[in-house]
Amino acid sequence: MKTAQRLPASLTALDAALAALLDGLEPIAAAELPLAEALGCVAADMAPVGAYPSRNVALADGWALRASDLVGAFAYAPLPLTSAAHWVDAGDPIPDGCDCVIDADGVDQQGPIPQVVTEALPGYGVRRCGADFPDGFTIVPGMPLHPLDILFARASGLEKMKVRRPRLRVVNVPATSGDIGTAQLIQEVARRDGADVTSATAKSRDAASIAAELEPMGFDLLITIGGSGVGRTDASVLAIGQRGDVVAHGLALRPGATSAIGRIERTPVIALSGSAADAMAAWWTLGLPVLDRLSGRKPRETTTLPLARKLASSVGITEIALLERDGGSWLPLALADLPFRAILQASAWLAVPGNSEGFAAGTPVSAYILR
Repeated sequence: MKTAQRLPASLTALDAALAALLDGLEPIAAAELPLAEALGCVAADMAPVGAYPSRNVALADGWALRASDLVGAFAYAPLPLTSAAHWVDAGDPIPDGCDCVIDADGVDQQGPIPQVVTEALPGYGVRRCGADFPDGFTIVPGMPLHPLDILFARASGLEKMKVRRPRLRVVNVPATSGDIGTAQLIQEVARRDGADVTSATAKSRDAASIAAELEPMGFDLLITIGGSGVGRTDASVLAIGQRGDVVAHGLALRPGATSAIGRIERTPVIALSGSAADAMAAWWTLGLPVLDRLSGRKPRETTTLPLARKLASSVGITEIALLERDGGSWLPLALADLPFRAILQASAWLAVPGNSEGFAAGTPVSAYILR
């Protein structure tokens, strides 16, 4: 007779499950990636770069001159140029002996001798050497790389950057309906958070087929999508047990109670529900912290605002709340039950701890920003 997977009589506290996942987990080794591939990854140690710009450059098109040669010049009392004027385009290096750039109308070239018709202070129209970043500047490690970071790297003459990009394998357990939306969602959010994602689909929903796809070699984190419940065809947790150890199945988390955690060799495994809301709740509270530990990311920032109204929760279970920013406060949209409408509308999420009955209106709470 087939052995069915069952939830235990008591659920594992979320804090205990996360501690078990993170136990012994260290940031992965840094790797050098081309700049286009490094975008979104977490920066590792970076050698300081030289000043940028590396010399004085023109801020705009115009004539490069020496300010001391222009003293007293104006339209009704033009001064003949005593030194050569050099035309420069924006971004061009300032020629030696010049310290300002005036626009095209600042030099009258109609006569036999060019005349200047405007004054300028030293540095006018010039971006000084090191104005964008000084010599020895570097990107702080532990933060995800954004487009402006990549611009900085290109300006510094770099072609690659050292980053940490954990390798994540997502195994989709085929739903009887054929829906793959939740698996695609987790893959997309994981890529957005800097993971190198590989996906696979089990041939069927039985434990052997799922276990065959749970290959830890070459991956830092394994995720299964679907088959974590106690239905007649649910077998993801049994599959983890065939390949490694199931640490906990059934978490004091709502939504996401049927989630499971384990290890296959040294690789952490998280079994997520096929329900998008349940999967996202477990991803936020378990998947992201593991990914952040592997990538060496600094703690994620939260935004603290008072609640616009009371948020009541159940004691003994961590419940996920979705919040919308309403002026200077957080407006609760949903708690525990997370409909798509609320997920799309939400600005942030909050985990209400199991030792709390919730928060009264006006209580400042710190929430993680979604968008």
